[in-house]
Amino acid sequence: MAETVELPGRLAILPFRNKVLLPGAIIRIRCTSPYSVKLVEQELWQKEDKGLIGVLPVRDAAEAMAVLSTGSGTDPAYQSLKSSSDVVDSQKPEGKSLEGPIHWHNRGVAARALHLSRGVEKPSGRVTYVVVLEGLCRFSVQELTARGTYYTARVSRLDMTKAEMEQAEQDPDLILLSRQFKATAMELISILEQKQKTVGRTKVLLETVPVHRLADIFVASFEISFEEQLSMLDSVDLKVRLIKATELVDRHLQSIRVAEKISQKVEGQLSKSQKEFLLRQQMRAIKEELGDNDDDEDDLAALERKMQSAGMPPNVWKHAQRELRRLRKMQPQQPGYSSSRSYLELLADLPWERASEEFELDLRAAKERLDSDHYGLTKVKQRIIEYLAVRKLKPDARGPVLCFVGPPGVGKTSLASSIAAALNRKFVRISLGGVKDEADIRGHRRTYIGSMPGRLIDGLKKVGVCNPVMLLDEIDKTGSDIRGDPASALLEVLDPEQNRTFNDHYLNVPFDLSKVIFVATANRAQPIPPPLLDRMEVIELPGYTPEEKLNIAIRHLIPRVLDQHGLNPDILHIPEDMVELVIQRYTREAGVRNLERKLAALARAAAVRVAERNALRLRKDVQQPVTSSLLDHARLADGGAEVEMDDVTVADPAVPNALGAAPTLVVDESMLEKVLGPPAFDDREAAERVSSPGVSIGLVWTSVGGEVQFVEASTMAGKGDLHLTGQLGDVIKESAQIALTWVRGHAMDLKISGAGGSGLLDSRDVHIHFPAGAVPKDGPSAGVTLVTALVSLFSQKSARADTAMTGELTLRGLVLPVGGIKDKVLAAHRNGIKRVIIPKRNLKDLVEIPSSILRSMDILLAERIEDVLEQAFDGGCPWRKPAKL
Repeated sequence: MAETVELPGRLAILPFRNKVLLPGAIIRIRCTSPYSVKLVEQELWQKEDKGLIGVLPVRDAAEAMAVLSTGSGTDPAYQSLKSSSDVVDSQKPEGKSLEGPIHWHNRGVAARALHLSRGVEKPSGRVTYVVVLEGLCRFSVQELTARGTYYTARVSRLDMTKAEMEQAEQDPDLILLSRQFKATAMELISILEQKQKTVGRTKVLLETVPVHRLADIFVASFEISFEEQLSMLDSVDLKVRLIKATELVDRHLQSIRVAEKISQKVEGQLSKSQKEFLLRQQMRAIKEELGDNDDDEDDLAALERKMQSAGMPPNVWKHAQRELRRLRKMQPQQPGYSSSRSYLELLADLPWERASEEFELDLRAAKERLDSDHYGLTKVKQRIIEYLAVRKLKPDARGPVLCFVGPPGVGKTSLASSIAAALNRKFVRISLGGVKDEADIRGHRRTYIGSMPGRLIDGLKKVGVCNPVMLLDEIDKTGSDIRGDPASALLEVLDPEQNRTFNDHYLNVPFDLSKVIFVATANRAQPIPPPLLDRMEVIELPGYTPEEKLNIAIRHLIPRVLDQHGLNPDILHIPEDMVELVIQRYTREAGVRNLERKLAALARAAAVRVAERNALRLRKDVQQPVTSSLLDHARLADGGAEVEMDDVTVADPAVPNALGAAPTLVVDESMLEKVLGPPAFDDREAAERVSSPGVSIGLVWTSVGGEVQFVEASTMAGKGDLHLTGQLGDVIKESAQIALTWVRGHAMDLKISGAGGSGLLDSRDVHIHFPAGAVPKDGPSAGVTLVTALVSLFSQKSARADTAMTGELTLRGLVLPVGGIKDKVLAAHRNGIKRVIIPKRNLKDLVEIPSSILRSMDILLAERIEDVLEQAFDGGCPWRKPAKL
């Protein structure tokens, strides 16, 4: 910015802050403050010739005066200027206080107004003027006075007159200095011409402008500091001015040359890196000749040795060498260096040949290990022993991929871990639940940012061997979207004919997966795509019987729960009859996870009681003497005043002895209800719900095991419509329509037709409901249950409360076989149902059911729906006698 001084038609510019106007230069100023606007209107706009100079600060007057204190104070006119400034201070224009003496720079440049424009007046009444000024000559301030809201000053000219200039230009020294300045300036212009096209006008000025104006005009076009501008302003002598201008131009020329030199160095950096690579190679060769090789300190050399010891196949090793050569040519700062380095480290870490040492398989020991780790599951353990026997006879056999299918908590994952222990192999688990991206299996391509190998390769890297037992957990819960189908990518992984050359997108080289033993787990087999399911051998784990749950709890769950809660059998004892109550009343599941949670709740309650009992003992044995002594001491100090002390539990080595000596806590029924709450299940539910006509008991299969499903039917006035509720799928809706059609077609035989032989549903609607409407239901096994409910509704005869059924129905009345017989029978047994009706063609599935369950239940076979109705009602139906197993 600059501070301006006004003349009638002229302005004199005083240096202000970082701006100095030199003679011959042109600037534009904007007048916005009340002071500058008033001065323009009085001094310039009216063109009054008073012989005085008006002083105009661009910013606030007080601020300008306080800053402009760069005057030397040695000029003879400076003392008068200082005395004048005292007068200005006393006047305080517009009420502004100017503290202390005000010092002005005593030199400036007179300027004339080339153009004056008045801006639009704003609603606040504020006016803006824009003045274009041309520097004329240097001056010195002689006197400063106040004039209303602005200031005026008398000045004297410092530059030479025209005649003096013409005489000075004949001086040989001045001619030499001007030539030297023009040569330096011309050299600068020639360099700038290559970058800027507008310097041609500057060259013309250099040839035409007079010598006394040349330095000021040329220097004014450069970016120089405020101190350098003041130095040029104070240079009244023409020779001194040319010398300073030459120095400034030469300095600017040198800075441009340095910048060009730096730019050339940056451009040559690539060639320099190549040269550095050659020199490093020569240096390494020299060190080898001298025997001073420091390869141990070289990271790349160490990486190369690690790659050599990884045992890569020949084709992979060639690929790795090519990548390593490319890495050696790169600088660590280059973007692709870290990704290439990580890729080579992965190649070196993968177990191309490293394998777990397998001892000779002992089938007896393996069987004992499976029996100790898992109770029941006879068929599953037998299949595992067969698998191990084949591996013993033929270690390189390509056995099938075992897929354990069953509800949660039945031991699928632990079975896979037992296989790894029996084979003396390492175990790695890959969770596939919720995986929707094919790259999770095959990896990302290295062209992507943040690429990484797939989960299989990453698991092999972590486990460190090429022959582990790899568990593909929750294989039925993979999805697919626009990023690919992980299940399709698993086809190559699980195919023994293809996984020898498994190609991970990140590795981009084949990896042999044929030595890996894959084991999969799933809750259901239906969601698994058929091509993937075809590559696996499905082994179903339907769930545990109450007897099996009891043994699992006694052998495995209770010891583990006690250990997790810092207890032992001497502290907490859970009798077998209490475990049976927990199984019957609080858990009706296929697995044992909820059972373990209930046992853990009992252990936590026992831990609280033991901790409280121990705290009481500590307060009696340890804290009481300390508290008494402290109280006595406090009474003595305070003259018998009462002192209140906090009760603090103190740790003591005698605690374990106290715990061991405590009586054993035995769980009883009252403790069960207090800790676990009221029983969640009872055996009276079926009798209560089937007491009224129109209700039947069905058996269904779910992903968490078998379940008992009640079916309710009701009729009302209407138009013969069928209403279905309970969040049902399409298959079960069709089964309901088939059941209603069969009942209507056989109404006469069932003796449930309307009076006078009228239609069964004339002016009546039927509503069928499956309770627990928040749970989705679907499947082809509810046909016989629906028919039984409808017959019970129309005949007003209740079905038997101790009988459940399953099976699909055809329009001709045939009962078709269904799946999940073992799960359904076990579910009926858990719910206290004694009789189960199943399709006759499911007789073969009874082999899987434990004999203890079969002995405690009546399994009834049905070939037609009439057989079902015969067994579902007391007194039967008039067709045939029941067929019992």
